[in-house]
Amino acid sequence: MFHAPGPFGLILIAVVVLVLFGRGKVSNLMGEVGKGISSFKKGIRDGSAELESEDAAAKEIATKTTTDKV
Repeated sequence: MFHAPGPFGLILIAVVVLVLFGRGKVSNLMGEVGKGISSFKKGIRDGSAELESEDAAAKEIATKTTTDKV
């Protein structure tokens, strides 16, 4: 059905975007996209660290309750 545009098509799209929006707007947009990606990666890293700490706390509680019963 559809296929990805070749190198010439990508260059043509980039030129059209630059003409329509200007260099300043495109560079601002790319900066915001970069900040968004960085923020997303930081959120993923913080979320996984939080899950690991909760898992460690749950294991510690489970270990204490089993040793208390014995």
